[in-house]
Amino acid sequence: MDQHLYVFVTVAEKQNFSRAAEELHMTQPAVSQYIRTLEQTMGTRLLERSNKYVRLNKAGEIVYHHAKEILGLHTKMQGLIDDLTMKAKGPLAIGSSYTFGEYILPHIIARLKKQYPLIQPAITIHNTSEIAELVENHQLDIGIIEGQFKHSRVDTRKIAEDSMVLVAPPGHPLSEKSEIDIHEVKGETWILREKGSGTREAAENLFYQYGIEPEQVMEFGSTQLIKESVEAGLGISLLSSWTIQKEMKNGYISMLPVRGLPFKRHFSILTNSPFQTKALKTFLELMEDYLEENKKEKNGNP
Repeated sequence: MDQHLYVFVTVAEKQNFSRAAEELHMTQPAVSQYIRTLEQTMGTRLLERSNKYVRLNKAGEIVYHHAKEILGLHTKMQGLIDDLTMKAKGPLAIGSSYTFGEYILPHIIARLKKQYPLIQPAITIHNTSEIAELVENHQLDIGIIEGQFKHSRVDTRKIAEDSMVLVAPPGHPLSEKSEIDIHEVKGETWILREKGSGTREAAENLFYQYGIEPEQVMEFGSTQLIKESVEAGLGISLLSSWTIQKEMKNGYISMLPVRGLPFKRHFSILTNSPFQTKALKTFLELMEDYLEENKKEKNGNP
């Protein structure tokens, strides 16, 4: 049944029998037979077919959702069995929200591939709420997010502290002062991430803490786009210090010396199983080592 579900998921995602057959290294008639068998087992059609497309119907959407979870659990189970060989190897599904995923995770993955080439990481980058949902549904072995997340089925553990700073275009008048009050920037245009992201949550927490209601807000779905917009003079933003290291070094943006900042938040990991594969344990150890090394560098310790 696992193979039938795998074929079905591939067809649903490719929306085409020929492309699915190519992906699976199978013939198109073989793929069609797998789908027919699965539909007979389910007792209903799962796909709407035409000469131009293949789409999920209502029943197909239900099967697809649960098939993804079943296949995720199967992969996790196989990994735990493989761990009996005591080798760190096999697939590892890692999800991360944007700040960690785009600015920190690549360095950790580089170390992982160099030291443990048999581990096969697959990376998913999305906002915090989406990553949490994928972990909950067993489609990710681990999620790394910014901010807070509480759910009865998902275990959460803080792994590092993150400093959020207020950034402005280079040469902004307030950046020349030794210290400013947060309310001095109330009238600025604030450039924020979309709702559901950890960076947006941090900004809203800052507004709540200081009783601020921004007069003008622009919303973008990318930290890189926000940085480019700040550099271009469109407004100011609250960003993780991890994300602005190159821009600060090159003078592309400036940091506003706001009293009470940096605003602190945490990076956390999400898991949804009492068991950990050796690949996951190895990744966690490398990640914690990297974060600790970086923390010492920022604090000026050898």
